[in-house]
Amino acid sequence: MEKGCVVMQARRWVALGLGVFILLISLITKFAFSSTDEAGGGLLDEYEKEVVRDGKMTGHIALLEVKGTILDTEETFFGGTTYDHKMFLNMLDDAMEDNDVKGILVSVDTPGGGVLESAEIHTAITKAQEQYDKPVYISMGNTTASGGYYLAASADKIFAYPQTITGSIGVIMSTMNVSGLLDELGIEEKVYKSGEHKDIMSPTRPATEADDDILQTIVDEYYEEFVRVVAEGRDFSVEQARSLSDGRIYTGKQAVEVGLVDELGSLDDTIEQMREDIGAYQVFAYNQTYGFGSLFGVKAPRIFNNNLDQQVLEGVFDDRYPRAFYLLHHPEVTR
Repeated sequence: MEKGCVVMQARRWVALGLGVFILLISLITKFAFSSTDEAGGGLLDEYEKEVVRDGKMTGHIALLEVKGTILDTEETFFGGTTYDHKMFLNMLDDAMEDNDVKGILVSVDTPGGGVLESAEIHTAITKAQEQYDKPVYISMGNTTASGGYYLAASADKIFAYPQTITGSIGVIMSTMNVSGLLDELGIEEKVYKSGEHKDIMSPTRPATEADDDILQTIVDEYYEEFVRVVAEGRDFSVEQARSLSDGRIYTGKQAVEVGLVDELGSLDDTIEQMREDIGAYQVFAYNQTYGFGSLFGVKAPRIFNNNLDQQVLEGVFDDRYPRAFYLLHHPEVTR
């Protein structure tokens, strides 16, 4: 009996300690976010500049990175992704507004991502070129496809490795449909809706011809915008851009041959070419740092490895809302 009381007291102390810990974490997190909002820095994630090339001229070249699926997700420290969309846009904005930045180089390794996110980067790059008169070069890594190419299309120069996979110019919108399986299992979903198409892309009912027409119209609209971006960025006719935009992939070598890429070369080659073209400036890599906020609401991709298959599956097959992608079609998604 005495032993049981000791155990009960120990459990109470553990529960009390856990409660105090949660309360402290909550208060600290609230303070971190509020102090950052008021002071513009501090405990949340920021970025730092690292010199990766010395220079002989005043000013520098900003080296940024797009790595991972281009989605504006809200992941935590414990489930981080390899790409932070808001942080990248912030760094790009800072680079274009900084008078000391004489050029911007973006290293890209991505299968693509969301239509909106890809367009936001493309718009920002165009703004840097047109409003701030700053040249933008792209260095393609292992994969720079679909949305990755969308953001790269308007760059002043595009470099790729011979083995780079690029292209995949097109749009994809997918959903799973399990209505046949539910029928076999005798399961019926009751849906009460205000309009015929309110539950469009529902996985529990067959798509109608009208549904298909609506969704295909959206895909076609996004596709035409992609073709326009390629045509304008690469100085193609619309017909020439369309002929290269049937969703196929190209190696870096093939992309040079058809005009989608300017030159073959590594990231180092791209850096040296930019320095040769605009001046031997220092090159600063803009690297995200991970503060206290990474624990609770901000990504920490370099601490935990990203699962691309899981991220793509969660995005493409999220039936909470329809979503289109500029995304390299991933074999795992169709299994």
